[in-house]
Amino acid sequence: MVAARITVNGRETPISPAAPHTTVLDFLRERGLTGTKEGCAEGECGACSVMVARPGVNRPTDWVAVNACLVPVAALDGQEVITSEGLATGGAAGTPATLHPVQEEMAVRGGSQCGYCTPGFICSMAAEYYRPDRCAHPEPADDTDPEHGPNGFDLHALSGNLCRCTGYRPIRDAAFAVGTPTEDDALAQRREQSPPEAVATEYTRDDSTFLRPGTLAEALRLLRERPGAVVVAGSTDWGVEVNIRARREKCVVAVDRLPELRSLRVESDHIEIGAAQTLTEMERRLDGRVPLLAELFPQFASRLIRNSATLGGNLGTGSPIGDSPPVLLALEASVVLADADGEREVPLSDYFTGYRQSVRRPGELIRSVRIPLPLSPVTAFHKIAKRRFDDISSVAVAFALDIEDGTVRKARIGLGGVAATPVRALAAEAALEGRPWTAETVAAAARVLRSQGTPMNDHRASAGYRSAMLGQSLLKLYAQTTEAVSA
Repeated sequence: MVAARITVNGRETPISPAAPHTTVLDFLRERGLTGTKEGCAEGECGACSVMVARPGVNRPTDWVAVNACLVPVAALDGQEVITSEGLATGGAAGTPATLHPVQEEMAVRGGSQCGYCTPGFICSMAAEYYRPDRCAHPEPADDTDPEHGPNGFDLHALSGNLCRCTGYRPIRDAAFAVGTPTEDDALAQRREQSPPEAVATEYTRDDSTFLRPGTLAEALRLLRERPGAVVVAGSTDWGVEVNIRARREKCVVAVDRLPELRSLRVESDHIEIGAAQTLTEMERRLDGRVPLLAELFPQFASRLIRNSATLGGNLGTGSPIGDSPPVLLALEASVVLADADGEREVPLSDYFTGYRQSVRRPGELIRSVRIPLPLSPVTAFHKIAKRRFDDISSVAVAFALDIEDGTVRKARIGLGGVAATPVRALAAEAALEGRPWTAETVAAAARVLRSQGTPMNDHRASAGYRSAMLGQSLLKLYAQTTEAVSA
């Protein structure tokens, strides 16, 4: 097997002697690329942002910004990475380098304050600069869309970059001032070439091994042979465990690039989403086809996290405060579990068995998520948190209702943050179904919804607040949808 190597700013370098748990951040800094910085080690601040060449949605290759503090460098074996230092061109033989257009705009518009977070902002901004479907549009006269610039720049691309110096306005100005890549831009040209293939990896050092199997069958065989192995995809959860809790494992198996886990199929009676697709890939490929998921995506962490995080990972951790389970419960989704002996399909409502526990057996992987069709026409996702974006929910509520002739024919309500597992609000659903969609019905069902789950007091919210928000969420849905339903 070829020794593990990574291409950084156009130069190939061996991963050895880094330990298998070494993050991309530490790997880069140990090689003098200190523009990549550690601010939080949890994927919340974006000071560590770098660009990675990934299979594209609209073109062969996309430049994608990721948190270098979370990704093991071994996971990028055979891949290409660009850091803030690699964006400028020239500078050979003592000549001055030419700043990248993003760097130039940040400099002339005062977007850099103390400078600690600036390289991360620049890498996230550069990934958006190279987004293939970014296109200019007339600036709204009434400023109704302050998060999209006249150049098509989506400020949500920077939602995972937190500046500590209150320099947001000039950063926004710089983002909205960048133009389009020129024809001779090497990174723009790179998008038209095939992306790096995910190479099979077996990297061992200091009694620890990082494995990337080439096929699903091989992955399932490995998990049977190594029942204690940790499975990772985007590493957005596992990377925090490594950094904050210093977890070290003898064997880690990466499944994020397995073709069998990266498909998206639309059938006559269901949509099937591969468990290892990133949330950003799902968002762009679905393109609003599932409105409830489209409402979830912008509220799920940040763009940096969504560029790596997967549905399989979010469900695999079994967290009661994950954002996707309430939505998938409302959609009546099921998970397809696979092991070396075959596959089985489990309704998500039967999947969770306890705090961070599920029916998934040792050696099983989540292969895909299936969403039945047709979809309920009235949907909403309400995430109650202390920040609008890039935060963990105190309460999450997802609704999917069928309302015909003013009567609720079907109601599905998924809840997160109010019990040891994500749950369906069965009593509240029953209080709605078969009844008229009126203020009286909704008020009565809201009282029932307040009693659902077993809310607890913690640093995010009190039990009383969580219960109140459950009922208020249904009242909000009624206020939001009454006009649309009656129209």
